[in-house]
Amino acid sequence: MRRQLFLFYGVVAYAAFLGTILYAVGFVGGVVVPRSVDSGGPVAPLTTAALVDVALLALFAVQHSVMARRGFKERWTRLVPRPIERSTYVLLSSACLALLFLLWHPIPRVVWSVESAAGRAALVLLSALGWLVALFSTFLINHFELFGLRQVSLATGRTEPSRFRTPVLYKLVRHPLYLGFILAFWAAPTMTVGHLVFALGMLGYIGVGIQHRFGRRARRGRPRRQVVRRAARAQGHQPHGAPG
Repeated sequence: MRRQLFLFYGVVAYAAFLGTILYAVGFVGGVVVPRSVDSGGPVAPLTTAALVDVALLALFAVQHSVMARRGFKERWTRLVPRPIERSTYVLLSSACLALLFLLWHPIPRVVWSVESAAGRAALVLLSALGWLVALFSTFLINHFELFGLRQVSLATGRTEPSRFRTPVLYKLVRHPLYLGFILAFWAAPTMTVGHLVFALGMLGYIGVGIQHRFGRRARRGRPRRQVVRRAARAQGHQPHGAPG
């Protein structure tokens, strides 16, 4: 029964991820959703809005970074069963994103705006490509392990352990998942101050994460294959037998 509850919990966490990531596409692109990075949120003076938005980005970055650290995982799994450690991480990340969507204060002042129809269409397509690259990257390393479903399935004996792989994009680009998000966030036909705060915050988090996780290893002269392996593991994949 306990293992079945783990599986149910993992499915719920994965559903929460799907909901938030789909909302994120609309949030960044300003389509379909009621609140986007540029409209629909609370109205406040520029300084107040910027402080609130930066605080929301910082909350996401701290949760997403700290909970991914090995030392935290070792202590955390003394309280949370190991099979649902990754699902819990995914669920809390989704909650932080949902809070950001709910409380985000748009700052509609325009930084740049592309006037030509062709240019706007090209940037929209580039942003969409970014989302697709990010999604494709998760399937290359193991999408369902990245978001916790494989771990809870292994706990119920419903699937076989997976072998680590770094195919296609990971042989060309060290961090294709991050590259996809950068394209998605920055390819904006109209860049407002609010969108710029969001894009800069996410870019800063990505840059700090890459530097912290892989900079020292690369400087020590580890072969590229080992660094790529570490990169994919840090983005969520853990070979069978490793912690969450």
